[in-house]
Amino acid sequence: MLSSVLRSQRAIDVNIAIMRTFVRLRRISLSHEELARKLSALERKYDSQFEASSTRSGS
Repeated sequence: MLSSVLRSQRAIDVNIAIMRTFVRLRRISLSHEELARKLSALERKYDSQFEASSTRSGS
């Protein structure tokens, strides 16, 4: 990485900041992925419930 080439404190600090940013981005993307899965599960659950209630009411 940058710090191994330049061997300065500034390069090390920048390298750490870059790595922390990538870790943060990974966490955010996983969080959104999990949220999307949960929303899909809820939609399926409620779609099937509404479908069942509409067939019982004769609509």
